[in-house]
Order: sequence, then structure tokens, then C-alpha cells
Amino acid sequence: MLYILSLRGLPPEIIFTLILAYFLAICVAISFHEYAHSLTAYKWGDVTPKAYGRLTLNPLAHISGFGLLSFFLIGLGWAKPVKINPNNFRNYKKGMVTVSLSGVLTNLFLAFLFSGLLCLFISIGLNTSNLILLLLYNFVEISIFLNIALFLFNLLPIYPLDGFNFLSTFLRYDNKFIQFMYKYGMFFLILAIIPIFNGHSLLQLFYSEVVVWILNVFLSFWLLFF
Repeated sequence: MLYILSLRGLPPEIIFTLILAYFLAICVAISFHEYAHSLTAYKWGDVTPKAYGRLTLNPLAHISGFGLLSFFLIGLGWAKPVKINPNNFRNYKKGMVTVSLSGVLTNLFLAFLFSGLLCLFISIGLNTSNLILLLLYNFVEISIFLNIALFLFNLLPIYPLDGFNFLSTFLRYDNKFIQFMYKYGMFFLILAIIPIFNGHSLLQLFYSEVVVWILNVFLSFWLLFF
């Protein structure tokens, strides 16, 4: 559902905390995702991300204006892609595989950590009547769903997502699927994220149950300790 429209009817102070929490969650999710790509590439011997200023957790280095707008309009967006030169990797295939997976696994790990914080907040009875604590609670809750969504989204084998980069590592460049995705991948990507099904995108409809399942697995683990 359109994120902005979903806030209609709420008190102004609640809307403010939700928007700010969502913005902060986006900054954290994409910054760690892109930093993971950059650091992994750098560890394999490629200095390109560092040369372009991407070896940092500063969200200003990673935020895309249109990608950020997309987050607020349709609930999912993107960051600036990290430029790498895989020819600099000490091992091309291992480097490509680990760089491709580093971002999505980082998002999954963040969702796992934030789900633990959510369980902690619930167990101590966090006072959400305080706006600062409400902001913190909203940030943690939104971060869980956002990071799981980014994990699943980027696993799609569609150009230019991480799932495609992972798959293309094991296929020849002239493979028909690879060439098809280079030509039409962006079209399928846009089609998947546009909310054309009663305010929901095809991706949201397909992944909604998976997101909840992953969240329940994380919560079940953390509830063993609270």
C-alpha cells in the first residue's frame, strides 16, 4: 500500500514519528546493505568502492533521490548501486558470489537483531506514550519489516538485483536468460513493485506471507530468552 496514504487519519504527532522512524529505518537498511557490498569487494582486492566514497556507513553516500521517493510512495525503493571492478578480485567467482550475497545477508541479520530489540521492548513494557520512545519503537518495528523485505526483494534473479548478479556468476555471458534480463530486467522490476493490485504490488502480494513467516521464526527464537 502507498506508505503516505496509509497514514491518513492519524494524529499529527504520530504521523511525524512514523515518517521519521521510516526515514531512519531506510537510512540504516540501505547504508548497511551497500557498505556490506563495498567492504566485501574491498576485502577481495577491489578498491573501486573506496575510490567512489562508498566504503562508509554514511547514508548520504548511498541514498538515491528517486529510490528514497519510491520508498515513501510504494513502500520499497533502492540505493545508489556500488560500482565494483570484479577483475580486481583475487578470485573472480568467489568474489562475485560473496559480494552479491553480502548485502542481502546483512539485511537479514539486521532484521534478526531488531526483532530481538522488539522482544526486549515488549518484555519491559516500553512506554510508547512518550514520543521519543514511540519513535524508537516505530523505528525498530519498521526496520524489521523493511530489512526482511529488502532481503527478499534483492534475492530476485532480475537485473540489476543481487540475485541476478549471484546467478550470472555461474552462467555464461551469452546465456539467453542473462541477455534477456539485461534487456528487459528493469521492465519486470518496475512491473513487480508498482502497486496495481488494490494498492499492493505483485511483489507485496507474493512475499507478504514469507515476510510474516521469517518474522515469526525470529520472534520465536528471541522469545526463548524473554
